[in-house]
Amino acid sequence: MSASHVLKPRPTSIATVTLSGGLREKLIAAAAVGFDGVEIFENDLLAYAGSPQDVGKLARDLGLTIVLYQPFRDFEATPGRLAANLDRAERKFDVMQQLGVDLLLACSNTQADAVDDDARAAADLYALADRAGARGLRIGYEALSWGRRVRRWARAWDIVRKAEHPALGLVLDSFHTLCVGDAFPGPDEAPPGDKIFFVQLADAPRLTLDPLSWSRHHRVFPGQGQLAVAPFLKAVCEAGYAGPLSLEVFNDNFRAAPALAIARDGLRSLLALQDEARVAGGAPLPAAGTHRGVAYLEFAVDQRAREAFAARFIELGFVHVGARPAKAVDLYRQGEIAIALNADPRGEAGGRARVCGPSLHAIGLAVDAPAAALARGRAFRCEASPSDDGVRDASSLVLRTPDRILIELLGPEGLGEVLARFDPIEQDQQAAGGLRRIDHLAQAIPLQEMDGIALFLTAVLGLSAQQSFEIADPHGLIESRALVSDGRALALPLNATKSADTMTGRRIARPERPAVHHIAFETDDIFAAVRSMRARGAATLSIPHNYYEDLGSRFTLDSEFVNRLERHSVMYDEDETGHFLHAYGPAFANGLFFEIVERKGYSGFGAPNAPVRVACQAHEYERECPT
Repeated sequence: MSASHVLKPRPTSIATVTLSGGLREKLIAAAAVGFDGVEIFENDLLAYAGSPQDVGKLARDLGLTIVLYQPFRDFEATPGRLAANLDRAERKFDVMQQLGVDLLLACSNTQADAVDDDARAAADLYALADRAGARGLRIGYEALSWGRRVRRWARAWDIVRKAEHPALGLVLDSFHTLCVGDAFPGPDEAPPGDKIFFVQLADAPRLTLDPLSWSRHHRVFPGQGQLAVAPFLKAVCEAGYAGPLSLEVFNDNFRAAPALAIARDGLRSLLALQDEARVAGGAPLPAAGTHRGVAYLEFAVDQRAREAFAARFIELGFVHVGARPAKAVDLYRQGEIAIALNADPRGEAGGRARVCGPSLHAIGLAVDAPAAALARGRAFRCEASPSDDGVRDASSLVLRTPDRILIELLGPEGLGEVLARFDPIEQDQQAAGGLRRIDHLAQAIPLQEMDGIALFLTAVLGLSAQQSFEIADPHGLIESRALVSDGRALALPLNATKSADTMTGRRIARPERPAVHHIAFETDDIFAAVRSMRARGAATLSIPHNYYEDLGSRFTLDSEFVNRLERHSVMYDEDETGHFLHAYGPAFANGLFFEIVERKGYSGFGAPNAPVRVACQAHEYERECPT
């Protein structure tokens, strides 16, 4: 790479069309989370009660630079309209100068009468750039993926090159480039960096849609979709582009969500993208580190729930091993699993218990470098205020998730650190449930929050997204997306739905919606674990006989083994990596339920069994809570 292409820190920007609310609210949100600039979308300005000068002043007062005004549509290669289009442009230039922005985005013509003539398009754009340049302004030409004639960046660049005007350059958009199967080349074949006037970034899931519909409704932030945005950005920056990196995302869920939350997610995605593409300049972000597992789970409970939870965990084979009397916290242990019950009404847990009912309050994560993991969280604009209630002390390193769960970052010997904080309680009996470790934690969340929480887990905690799948509930579909760490020490499936009547929908609809509703414990012998639980009075979710009859047609299993599965209410799945056995307890305390799993090489979550399991849970729920 030549000296002129040395990577430098990049200013960040977001298009106002990405955020909900009025223009003032959008600008405030962008500034509050730390964006350097904004693209002003014309419709936002037209709906604003103040003048363009007022908008420019508001942006400057908030510390924002207006980096681009858009869009200027359907200009080039339209016979008989050049003079009228230039007059139209002059009015846009008036607005731009009042706003205090020097760059106008001109997107490729979509009209049916646009002619297929690059020389004509270049001449028209030269005339436009000449008018703009005379007023100290610039034109950025962008290939819309649904343009009438110009749909790819390379053709847009050919036209810009033919025009050869200093006030005319190229606008590159990752979505428009990648959705048509293009890529951006290396520096030897790319346009020179000084002719790339602006770069817009968006990701998207892979969908079979026309580009217009795909773009207008299904864009997401980088890292939330399936397009190769990081290689695109790396190539653009290696070509010498040194301007802002801007998010332009059209998404129905984003525009229905609070602007501040979406802006925070957007900036987080840009930081993660720059880190992945290695274009941020300066020192790289601290690494998320290696996850060693879940050291503890802490539940916020009142006194009544404290007794109910204690009884349930004892049924599962846990033993009461410690207490912090001054904080009203009890610790239960089995294998590598530690469960804390926090009944202190004075602290954060007490507030959560009053608002959310008994629910998960904190997760202790063992990582190899907790200070670096905390620094990474802060770099991604996570709240990292201390919390010394419950299991934690004033020196504890704590992050907060978007839905306010506390994440304590512990060293590699996480459980040992936790045990040292408690007064030990001597017990005659030993833990006897055969449970070894926490396998995964599942969360029911509103559909519009899924992308933001997934982004937190991937960018901040370094998890990787597995393939999403749909679960058939008797009353609708549930979308499930699992995020896991390398080595699978931490696994967090996220569940969301559009139907309020599904089991997931019912959990989300509760005013006291708990963040985590499903906790899976791993065992080496699921049959022994189920027998041990039942001997202590624990129930298991009843699975219909028809399910076990069908197993024989799905897999080559010994009939005695299938009978054994049925006697223990254990479900079964297998794939090319191994096999999986799992059983469920009934829901209790705010809809929380437990799962016991045994893995033999299998890395999934038993998705083929989920429809039967969910139907059984729905039947149980409807029997106990008839309408």
